[in-house]
Amino acid sequence: AAFCFAYGAYIFSAGTDTARLTAGPVVFFLGAICVALYCTAATIIRQIIGTYTAAAKYLFPAIGYTFALLTLVSGAFILSSQWTGALVTGHVVCGLGLITACVATAATSSTRFSLIPKNSADDTFSVNTAGFTRAQSSLLIFIVSAVAWVWCILLYVFGTLPAHIVAGSVMFGIACVCTSLIALVASIARQARGSYTMAEKRKWMGLVLTMGSLAFVLGLILIFALRGETINFVGFVLIGLALICWSISSKVILLAKIWHADFPLANRIPIIPVLTALTCLFLAAFLYEEALFQAKFFVPARVLTGFGAICFTLYSIVSILESGAGKKA
Repeated sequence: AAFCFAYGAYIFSAGTDTARLTAGPVVFFLGAICVALYCTAATIIRQIIGTYTAAAKYLFPAIGYTFALLTLVSGAFILSSQWTGALVTGHVVCGLGLITACVATAATSSTRFSLIPKNSADDTFSVNTAGFTRAQSSLLIFIVSAVAWVWCILLYVFGTLPAHIVAGSVMFGIACVCTSLIALVASIARQARGSYTMAEKRKWMGLVLTMGSLAFVLGLILIFALRGETINFVGFVLIGLALICWSISSKVILLAKIWHADFPLANRIPIIPVLTALTCLFLAAFLYEEALFQAKFFVPARVLTGFGAICFTLYSIVSILESGAGKKA
C-alpha cells in the first residue's frame, strides 16, 4: 500500500500530461485495495494467534469500507473535474473503489474464520449456528459485484468515444475481479456457516478461473484487434486484471482443497500469487521499454507495476489461510 500511494503520487506530481494524470491516480488508489487486503489478513491472522478482540471485529472491516468509500468519492470527483483524461481515470478509480469494497466484504466474512477448521473437522456436515445465517451469507455473496457489471455494460452501450471503450474494457476486467472476490467471500462465509458442500468445490474454483480467462482473452483480442490504434494498450491492463483474478483463485482453491480433506500440497498453493506478481512486474518492464518508442504504453507499464503489488499482497493472505484453515482446529 505504501508503495502504491507513494509511486502513484510521484507519477501524478511529476508532470501534467494525460498519461501521468491517468496513471498517477490509478496506481495511487491501488493502495486502497492493499489496505483492504491488509484488513482481511489482519482479521484472519489475529484469530489464528489468539489476539482477536471485539473491537478488531468491527475495526478492520470498517477501515476497508472507509477506503472503498473514499476511493469511490475520489473517482466521482475526478469524473466531474476538467482535467485531460478525466473520463477514463474517474471511471477506473470508481472501479477500484468497487474492488476495495469487495475486499472489505472478504474481511467481513473472515470475522468468523476461526469456525472453518472446526467445521472442516466435523464429519457430520452440520450447520454451525455460530456462523453466518443464510440471509447474511447471501448478502455477503452478492454485494457490489453486480454494480461493476452494470457499470461496464452502460459504458459499452452508451459510450461513443474511444475513451468509453477504454473505460468499459477496464471496468469489464474490474467486474471479473469483483466476481472472483465474491467467490472467495462465498467460500469463507459458507465454510464458516458449515453449509459449504463438496459439490461447491468445483463451482467456486471454476468461477474464478473463468473470470480470469475472460479478462485475459478480451485483453488479447483488444491488443491484436486494435493493433496500431492508440487505445490498444488497454489490452495489457486487462491481462494484469486477469492475473489478479488468478491470484485470488489461489485462496479459493486452497479453501476448496482442505475442506473435509487433507491436501499435502497446500503449502505449494501460495506460489500462485508469487508467479502472477512476477509476471506483472516482468511484463511492466517490457512495457517501460516500449513506452520509450510509443507513449501509449506509459500508462499500462505503471499500472501493471501496481498490479504486481496487489498480487504480492494477495500472497500474504493465501499464506495465512494455508497456516490457519487446515483440518486441525
